[in-house]
Amino acid sequence: MRFSPALLLALPATVAAQEQKPLGDNLQAWFEKAKSYIPASVYSPVAAGAAKVAAENVTPLTNDNWLLVLSPSTKDSWKGPETWMVFFSDGNKTCFGRCDGVEKAWNESAALFAADPTAPRLAYADCDEQAILCTTWAASAPSIWHIQLPIPQADQSKPATTIHIIPLNFTTTTAQEILQIHTAKSYEQTPVYEGAFHPFDGYLAQFGLNRALGYFLFVFTLVPSWAFMIIISMFSRSIMSRRTGNLQAGQSANRPMGGSPSAEQ
Repeated sequence: MRFSPALLLALPATVAAQEQKPLGDNLQAWFEKAKSYIPASVYSPVAAGAAKVAAENVTPLTNDNWLLVLSPSTKDSWKGPETWMVFFSDGNKTCFGRCDGVEKAWNESAALFAADPTAPRLAYADCDEQAILCTTWAASAPSIWHIQLPIPQADQSKPATTIHIIPLNFTTTTAQEILQIHTAKSYEQTPVYEGAFHPFDGYLAQFGLNRALGYFLFVFTLVPSWAFMIIISMFSRSIMSRRTGNLQAGQSANRPMGGSPSAEQ
């Protein structure tokens, strides 16, 4: 049996082609496996329905309307204090997208609260959009403020407003935990808030300083850090120049007056 030279020359190329084919198949299989680990964006009708119910049953709080919204109604005064749960959240500026899970749990709990006749009234504030409100309250996100608004008495006196602040975890908070703030009264596990930034009874609110301080703190946060460094540098140089000038003036005053000796000497 004789082999032609052309056949012998083509044999290595054929073998190489056979070796490359399994490699290509392996790469394709590897890419398909890698793609399987990437989660796809799946539309959830349950989450969408919860968000819709939350939008209808949750009152948005702003720096302009919060005093009007959080005013106790005299219509059902016989029921006692009016209970609110205010959810503070952040957007991408402060929360860096980590509040998505907490907001989903809040929407689900709002949908469940809608079917509960004893549920508290619900409100929501986005600290990215309502930064002045959050600084006025000194509210951090994500958190829920459980507020009991007292009914004004017949003599127009107003009892203290009870506030419990419940911090929420970015990743582990569930709708059931939010429900238990009301159903199991888990808010009682946190102390009553009585700080100076109390929006109703705090020291600042009593003297009408809470809003002014809220605006100041908001503007303060807008100033870049390098501007503070420049101001501090200019201030320190001004102090040092004054001290150096005073020191030189004192040395000049203590120096003896010079002059030529008299002829008698």
